[in-house]
Order: sequence, then structure tokens, then C-alpha cells
Amino acid sequence: MSENPTATTPSTGRRGRSVVLVVYAVVVAIAGLTGFLLGTFGPDELRPVDLFFLIELQPTPLGLAAYGMGTMGVGLGILLVLVSYASQRYDA
Repeated sequence: MSENPTATTPSTGRRGRSVVLVVYAVVVAIAGLTGFLLGTFGPDELRPVDLFFLIELQPTPLGLAAYGMGTMGVGLGILLVLVSYASQRYDA
């Protein structure tokens, strides 16, 4: 008989967590790349953006990449922490 690869084992939780973190990093990197491309090839009349209403970033490739990575990283990071907390708290 072959083993069930989807069976729950102690290592499955770690592997699943690392997959989620890799997806998180890829999404944040795509947001940064999109911001960089928008700053490079976007319209010339872009206005500065405020990162969390505190830091004004100029619409340069680096500024828009930082804005995209910062907003996506914090937004998804908060959701990731909440899901992690809920899964640990209500784990049966």
C-alpha cells in the first residue's frame, strides 16, 4: 500500500507555512515590480503618494516600488498574522 501524501503529519504544518510565506513574498515582489514599472513607463503627470498617510513618496520607480511593496506587505501581513492567530487559537 502507498502512503497518503495528504495525511496530516507534524511536518505538513511547517511545509504549508513555508508555502504561504513564499506566496506572500512573491505577491509583495510583484507589487514592487508593478510600482517600479509604473514609475518607469507611467504617465509623466503622476502626483506624489503618501505611504500610510505619513511618508510622501515621489512618483519615481523606486518610490512607487516602495509604496507598492509597503502597502501590500503590511496589508497582507496583517491578514496573515490574523489567520495564524486564529488557526492556533481554534486548532482542534
